[in-house]
Amino acid sequence: MRWAASASVVTVLGMTAIETVRTRLRTDLLQAMRDRDADRARTLRGALSAIDNAEAVPTEAKAGAIKQASVGAGTTEAARRELTADDIRAVLQDEISERRSAATEYEAAAPDRAARLRTEAETLSAYLSDLV
Repeated sequence: MRWAASASVVTVLGMTAIETVRTRLRTDLLQAMRDRDADRARTLRGALSAIDNAEAVPTEAKAGAIKQASVGAGTTEAARRELTADDIRAVLQDEISERRSAATEYEAAAPDRAARLRTEAETLSAYLSDLV
């Protein structure tokens, strides 16, 4: 791959760091599914879902929401938030820290589950290097 720095965002053949991480997560998810590696696939799905959830536009429920709802095709469409590399890094770091803290809690009662959570955290930490 060819790496080039431009405007503090690392690009790979015209792709931003964000697109690179997403593409790598999706590619690795497909490979994990082909390899029937359920643990890795579950971890990668969770990371992609966390990123997608972070892009969701917050909604505000109001009294009478149905009465005041828009009518017609496309009236409820909203543009998703565009995450920066720092936002995605924060999402991945949150996922990693959640797994590590849960592993610490599980250590005494379920050491096998704790080891699995630590492996998941290590798997996700490999993607942080793409977000330079």
